[in-house]
Amino acid sequence: MSFRPLTAVVVVLLALLSSGALIGAVGEAERSPSVSDNLPDGYDSTTVADLSQELPSGEGSVAIALFTADEGELDQAFLGQLGSEYDAIQPSEDGTAVIAVIPVEATGATEIADEVADLRTEIGDLAPDGVTAQLTGPAAIQADLAGVFDGADLTLLLATATVVAVLLIATYRSPFLWLVPLIVVAVADRLAAVVATHGLAFAGVTWDESTVGILSVLVFGAGTDYALLLISRYRDELRRHENRYVAMRAAVRGTLEPVLASSTTVVLGLLTLLLSVIPTTRGLGLACAIGVVIAATFALAVLPCALVLFGRWVFWPLVPRVGQDALVDSRTSLWRRLGERVAARPAIFASAAVLVVASLALGLTQVKQGLSESEQFLDTPESITAADRLAESYPAGAVDPTIVLTRADPAEVTSAAEGVEGVASVRPGQEGDGLARLDVVLDARAGSEQAEETVVDLRSALAAYDGTYVGGSEAEALDADDAAQRDRFLLIPLILGLVLLGLGLLLRSIAAPLLLVATVVGTYFGALGASWWVYTGVFGFEAMDVGVPLLAFLFLVALGVDYNIFLVTRALEEARGHGLREGMLRGLTATGGVITSAGILLAAVFAVLGVLPLVVLAQLGIVIFVGVLLDTLLVRTVLVPALTWLLGEKFWWPRKVGSGA
Repeated sequence: MSFRPLTAVVVVLLALLSSGALIGAVGEAERSPSVSDNLPDGYDSTTVADLSQELPSGEGSVAIALFTADEGELDQAFLGQLGSEYDAIQPSEDGTAVIAVIPVEATGATEIADEVADLRTEIGDLAPDGVTAQLTGPAAIQADLAGVFDGADLTLLLATATVVAVLLIATYRSPFLWLVPLIVVAVADRLAAVVATHGLAFAGVTWDESTVGILSVLVFGAGTDYALLLISRYRDELRRHENRYVAMRAAVRGTLEPVLASSTTVVLGLLTLLLSVIPTTRGLGLACAIGVVIAATFALAVLPCALVLFGRWVFWPLVPRVGQDALVDSRTSLWRRLGERVAARPAIFASAAVLVVASLALGLTQVKQGLSESEQFLDTPESITAADRLAESYPAGAVDPTIVLTRADPAEVTSAAEGVEGVASVRPGQEGDGLARLDVVLDARAGSEQAEETVVDLRSALAAYDGTYVGGSEAEALDADDAAQRDRFLLIPLILGLVLLGLGLLLRSIAAPLLLVATVVGTYFGALGASWWVYTGVFGFEAMDVGVPLLAFLFLVALGVDYNIFLVTRALEEARGHGLREGMLRGLTATGGVITSAGILLAAVFAVLGVLPLVVLAQLGIVIFVGVLLDTLLVRTVLVPALTWLLGEKFWWPRKVGSGA
């Protein structure tokens, strides 16, 4: 791109106007949610969710109205009133509670939430003084889960933008400069949300309420990282060139290769999620890939034009002047001094860094995976407190019965189900078009090992009946765990292969990509282990969500490789004129500050996911926060440089690197 005043103005105006027009005129696409959006393809529990729509009412879920006496037992007259309101009520044996199972016909998360809200108003009006009315059951839990995302996009956007603004001000120490990258990335973020959701709708790929929020965090994080790298290089070039347009051309040339390489790596990694068996995971991968493409495009095309519209004064009070030493030439910077110490004893520093990462990874030996529905909230909603109260007067599994759909004889299937150890009762549900529903109440509480064992035994006992499927929340959790393992076994090696291939093509080396990927994988294990201690010791989480390891691996490996790319490509550039040892020192000096700032910013941005009271997002944010800081402050700063100095030319094998290379 030729950076001239008119060109810069035109590019910025076109970007802002076209983005504004698209965002304002089109907006985010509307979702068409399905009951199986978050369930893995081809599993029994997914089949149950889909087949439930074939029942006469299209019943896909139920809510359980729980009425409890504040003192003593419930009045018989009130029980008679409830009996006239609902088809079937079930008083508890102790007389202190009564439940009514209410079919919920809505399917989408928003529609279910609306119907549940109406039901809560309805049962609240029915309850007289001295009686507490609460709603629980699968539909109420799902509604409370959806309620987490009310206003979530705006909350995440404001929190993310605030974090980015504060860190940019701290990084640049300028009252003006931070506004330019923040505005450019913010426009890119809104554009990404529109393009991604419409792209998903056009491709027929589903997404859920969390997709746009995670997309926003990723666009802000990656886009700001690329902006930091460009602006750092631009500041250096302003010390060499009087004309800012010439300086920007040089800055873009120096930034283009690492940004394209890193963004391509991230995009390819995200696209591997299209092979997931979970529909919303596929949607997340495609949406985020679109977002990273837009973020990189704005960082390489719009941001340079926006920056050159202003003079050097935009850097005030630290205005770069021609003749000042470029950052890469500094002999007194923190990163130069650190690099010299590591270069003097690379074996000791490399061993110490590996020991730290390995020690953190020991936490993996304690990890327990799998969150029940009641464990998914940071703040306990009504549906969970009601479930706890219900369990005091009824079998633990009554709040969320296991669902059996069958095309066989319902009486025979009922008899077989009742014979399974751990089944408290089996009650008939709706029938229609040759399909019958049975609600199986388990003795064990949902999420317990006993409940899981009972579902496994139930499936074995009913396997002989054709057209019979076991679903419900407990079965969905089992299938989700199996699907998560399948995705990990398929996608993690694929992501590693793509990253290795990308690094090999970029560096024209075999040894360096293997070593760099090994450091990032080590960071991943260290982050997971350290995060487990944070989960249990700080937040009191009892388990890790089954989806966290895969998403954490994707983001940490793809984004962690980014920082290695920024470092080693600059080290290679400097090595051509200064040799291997000095080239890495100069590369570390030039990129140390900007990569550390980018890492801290990215870690903080992902930590913003914790503003939502949802455990899985908080856990994902914690892992990435820990992993990015570990990678930025230890692995990229100490371990990678130490390995290059320890191995010398062997690090770059078979490429020859050095003066004149």
